[in-house]
Amino acid sequence: MDRRQFLAVSGAQAALPKRRPNVLYIHSHDTGRYIQPYGHPVATPNLQRFAEGGVLFRRAFSAAPTCSPSRAALLTGQCAHRNGMFGLAHRGFRLHDPRQHLAWFLQSHGYRTALCNIQHEARREHTAALGYAEALTPKILPGEQAAEVAARFLREKPREPFFLACGFQETHREFRPAGPAEDPRYPLPPAPLPDEPAIRQDMANFKASARVLDAAMGQVFEALARAGLEENTLVICTTDHGIPFPAMKCNLTDHGIGVMLMLRGPGGFRGGAVSDALVSHLDVFPTLCEILDLPKPDWLEGRSLLPLVRGERGEIRDEVFAEVSYHAAYQPMRAVRTSRWKYIRHFDGRSTPNLPNCDDGLSKSAWLEAGWRTRPTPREELYDLAFDPNESHNLADGAHPPHPELAGMRRRLETWMRNTGDPLLQGSVPAPSGAAVNDPEGLSPREKPRTLP
Repeated sequence: MDRRQFLAVSGAQAALPKRRPNVLYIHSHDTGRYIQPYGHPVATPNLQRFAEGGVLFRRAFSAAPTCSPSRAALLTGQCAHRNGMFGLAHRGFRLHDPRQHLAWFLQSHGYRTALCNIQHEARREHTAALGYAEALTPKILPGEQAAEVAARFLREKPREPFFLACGFQETHREFRPAGPAEDPRYPLPPAPLPDEPAIRQDMANFKASARVLDAAMGQVFEALARAGLEENTLVICTTDHGIPFPAMKCNLTDHGIGVMLMLRGPGGFRGGAVSDALVSHLDVFPTLCEILDLPKPDWLEGRSLLPLVRGERGEIRDEVFAEVSYHAAYQPMRAVRTSRWKYIRHFDGRSTPNLPNCDDGLSKSAWLEAGWRTRPTPREELYDLAFDPNESHNLADGAHPPHPELAGMRRRLETWMRNTGDPLLQGSVPAPSGAAVNDPEGLSPREKPRTLP
């Protein structure tokens, strides 16, 4: 082969399209930010190593503090009241259009789409409707077993670009029992709760579950590296919402909507960087479109994270929004959060807690014994996050004159609700026929729900 032939061949090879990056979406139930990389005394060494090799977002928020609405928002790039997931999939709530799901989108662009273990955007028997061509696990498995299934998929080194969604349930209740590494005498309870023996035990059990979760995720990360796929795989590691304790999961304070969000891989997600920018789960889908060089669907509401990673901008948004309509029971509320302020509005007129929307456990029992059932619930909440990061001093509660920030935060929320066509502006949001809904006056999500005709 002479020089001209060599240059022609090498030029043709250089012109061949580069394989698009793979995507690994690895996610958990109910973990919030209660892991080691976010500074909590919850040992998760594999997640710590992952963070040190990628980019961690310290102020990341879910679009909803409940399971299906949160996941549906991330995976469609739309808030829950636009994508239709007003409540939990296993209780009868459904996406308006499953073809807006990320799995369908990537499959339409040549990706091999596979689900390992948990998804919560449709009933399990309807997984294919979300765009997953393969369901790797016929039923929900413990973390260790699910991790091995995902690892086997990766060891086979798929020839085409893949989207693998791998979900774990370990930090969902019921927790694993505390082991020798989680002495219940010593855990620090989560911020909204008092330091009492029952709550320390509850937190010790959570830490045991987080230990199992970390080991399972670590097994998947190791398989990705051993298969030689790490360099060309964007890994999205996150959770749906806050941890399942009172005043956390299913609440619109940061305790409920604050989430771990760490990315590693192509696009500049390397090197252990930490971002303090305000970001939303809604920003994941448009980020993927930009990294994968795919057209952004017109329904996306979020913004790409890449200007933050490239150092082009310090912020990509000045507000995030979140919502609840249904969990076990109907509890309509909406929130807006800026860098400094949080505003929450309740639309159901209740004056006491909606207890079925809190998972049963030791901490809930402790609060009930202390009189939680009759504690007053405000209709509006305003918090100054600079001086009140735990959101415990409500500045909207009967202040005369009203706090100067209140009117502006109300306008922000109402503008978003109008712009996104939130049906709550027109009155109560009905559940679909066949949905299972608990009585808000009950005590537990385990009480028999009412199935709507």
